[in-house]
Parts: sequence; C-alpha cells; structure tokens
Amino acid sequence: MLSRIRVAQLCRELKRRNIHTSSRLCQNVLHELKDRGFVAAVTSPTLSKLLENPTCIYSGVDPSAKSLHVGNLLPLLTLLHMKEAGHHVLALIGGATGSIGDPSGRSTERNALDKAVVEANVRSITHQVERFFSLGNTYVRSRRPGTTGVRDDQAKAGTAGKLQVVNNHEWTVGVSLLDFLRDVGKFAKVNTMLSRESVKNRLTAEQGISFTEFTYQLLQAFDFRHLHSRYRCRVQVGGSDQWGNIVSGIDLIRRTAAVATEEAAKDDLDPAYGLTIPLLTTSTGEKFGKSAGNAVWLDQEMTSVFDFYQYFLRTPDADVDKLLRLFTFLPISEIEAVLQHHSAKPHLRTAQRLLANEITQLVHGEQGLAKAQTATAILYGSNFSDLEAETVYQALHGDDRLVIVEKQTVMGTPFARLAASHGLAKSNAEASRSIKGGGFYVNNQKLTDTTRTLQEDDLLDERLVVLAIGKGERKILYLT
Repeated sequence: MLSRIRVAQLCRELKRRNIHTSSRLCQNVLHELKDRGFVAAVTSPTLSKLLENPTCIYSGVDPSAKSLHVGNLLPLLTLLHMKEAGHHVLALIGGATGSIGDPSGRSTERNALDKAVVEANVRSITHQVERFFSLGNTYVRSRRPGTTGVRDDQAKAGTAGKLQVVNNHEWTVGVSLLDFLRDVGKFAKVNTMLSRESVKNRLTAEQGISFTEFTYQLLQAFDFRHLHSRYRCRVQVGGSDQWGNIVSGIDLIRRTAAVATEEAAKDDLDPAYGLTIPLLTTSTGEKFGKSAGNAVWLDQEMTSVFDFYQYFLRTPDADVDKLLRLFTFLPISEIEAVLQHHSAKPHLRTAQRLLANEITQLVHGEQGLAKAQTATAILYGSNFSDLEAETVYQALHGDDRLVIVEKQTVMGTPFARLAASHGLAKSNAEASRSIKGGGFYVNNQKLTDTTRTLQEDDLLDERLVVLAIGKGERKILYLT
C-alpha cells in the first residue's frame, strides 16, 4: 500500500503534468474539511500548500470539567482527519491555563478551580482524548478500508501520522512572572490585545474583564510558540471564537522564533497558521450539545451511552445533513444518497439512525453502540422476542428504568401492585384503572385482567418483564 508521502508525491506529479484526478487520495485534507463544513476561516490561503506534506497541527482544551462534551468534538475530529491524512497531531490539555479560563465566548468570568480539581480533570480528559483517538482509528479503518492510521515510513521518520497528548503545565510551571513579561509580554502590543473580540465584548459588559483573563491570549500564544519550537508545530485549530488567541500566537512566533524565519525562507510559506471551526448551533440557533439544559458529555457516567445515542437520534431534519458531514467519516456521496432516501420517507428517520449509529460507534466503540441499540429496543421497541437478560442488564445498568428485584419477592404479585411499587403508577388504584382502560402493557401485550399476577410464562429469557402504561415510561424488572 502506498504511503501518504508517496501518494502526495504522485499527486503533485499529476498536477504538474496537468493530469486531472478525482481520487480521494489526491484531495488535500483541507479541501475535505471545507466540504464537510469544518472550516470557518484560515489565516492564510497557503495553508493548503503546507498540508500537501506532513506537518504538525495542534488544538487545545482547558480542563474546566472532568469530561469533554459533544461541543468539544469538532476540534478533535479535525485532528482525527489530519492524523488520518498523515499529519502529526497534538492534543493540548490546559493544565496551566485551565486554572484561569479563556474569556472567549463568555460574558462573565469563570470560577477559579482548585488545583486538585484541575489535576483530576486533566487526568480524566487525557484518558478521554487517548480513548477517542484509539476508537477513532478503529472507526476510520472500518469506514475507509486500506487506512491504517500511522504509516510505517512516517512512524519511522517520527514526523507524521501520530498523536501526542501534551499538557501546558509542563512548560509553564517553572516560568516566573518576570521571565514571562520579558520573554512574551514585551512583544505584545496592548492596543492589539484590546482589539481582540473576546476582550472588546467583555470591556463593554457590566462585569468587565480581569487582568488574569486579559492576559489569557498571551498564555495561549506562549503555548503555540513552545509547540512550534519543540515539535515544529505550524498549525493551530480552534473554534471561531479563538481567532484572536490564535493570531496572537502567530504574531509571537513571527517576532521571536528564529526557526520561523528559516522555515518561511525555506518553503516560501508562513511560519505558522490558524484554522478556525464554526461554532456549532442547531437550526433554531441553540448552542449544540445541550439536552434539557445539560451538556451531552462523552463520559458515559455523566451521560449514558443510551442518552448520547438518543440525543443524535432526535436530530431535526434541518440539522441532520450538516451533522452527518461533520460527525462521520462516511463519503459525501453516501451521505447524499442516504439523505435522498430519507427525504422520500422521513418518518423512517433513516438519516438520524445512521447519524446516531456512526457517532456512537466513533465515541463509544462497537460495544457502546450495541448497548445503546439494546436499550433503545427495550425502551422504545415493540419486539422483545430476541432480548437476552444479561445484555439488557449491561445496556441499562445505572438507568433508573431498570429495577433489580429478587425473584422470590415478586413472583405471584399482581401487576397493578408491581406498577405502583416501582413508580410506574402512583397507586394500585391508578394502575388498575389503566388496566381497565386498556392502557397497561406487559412485554408489549395489553393486559385486561386487574387481578392478573406475574408468572413464569411472563418472563423474557427467564429474568425480564417489561411494564408500561400508555406510551409513557417503561419499567424493566430484572429478576435475580
């Protein structure tokens, strides 16, 4: 199999000879990112030329919580695309900057986090990022046969196709205030800093902006310069609200990094670049990644795999095209074909099911997807004939709709009493009225006898029974 470096050489030769090719291999990764909607702006049009050869790219996240949420996925997905294209990618965890907080996109100052909390968040998010790329590599290989992630020749050269997770606490902790002012501050112009959108917005707000947050852009610039010097990192990726911070880093590199001048002269390109990603909102203008007022977390202890899956399954038709392009690695032609089928029969929600399946597998792996599908089948499905008790238990473990009971205590109990004692009805009388009204179901079969009791024949796989009133919430009894 041809390496990315060799493919790039062949593609350049074809271009030199004016030979057209539509091969995906010859498509610059920046063009694909633009086609999928990842690109809001770039600091220079020559970024496309830079990305024709392996280079180093980074994106950062501050550990303001112990988990990332779906709003953090776009920068990670951008890095995954870059890595798949053969570039060396750095995921920066802000162990230092996380204790300050980025003012970009905020109207008030973040609450300062305790040192121990920041350190715990750093450990959690580092593990999460590493897991994301591990599962992401597996996912990409399944969607793009022949892709192997790290190419052998690139891995040996140590220049491309790999991931590193870095923590800016490593290079910030030993820097004194005087050192920072002399080494970074003297190159920063206050009038330029004041012109940054994130600063201007806060200056006009009632709370204003603290000196701490005002200098955040210099800390992020310091990160970019350090990574440029140590890893020859030339591209920073961030949300569109990060534009000012990214440009600050490019300015600092231009002014202080000697290697920047050497590289610019050598390849006739800019020493450093920025690529910003649109801030993702729904078709109604709401911030993406919120569900009932809460963030949709990547940590399944904070947002279950089932709820994660359901969030994407509920995607409105107006948003599903955009999200399929952003959150999957499916070819654009395949996405367009699915959308065409979906538009003909929208009630089947084919596009939403594909989106939920793809993003759940990418983030939670094949086992996570299987759990989400099993939970969906028992909580919203109608055919329970193939359900396995242990699979259901694993899929719904921790969900309050799964009730674990001792078999000897419930066998022979009237269904009306079971419904009331486990929160499906407020009382035995209410449950009985539902049975009389034809709205009580056992294993999706209508119950009409108010005196009927739980028997062995009612159990699915000898351990399960599903109770429901109307189309509302179900309770799944798991007998031990």
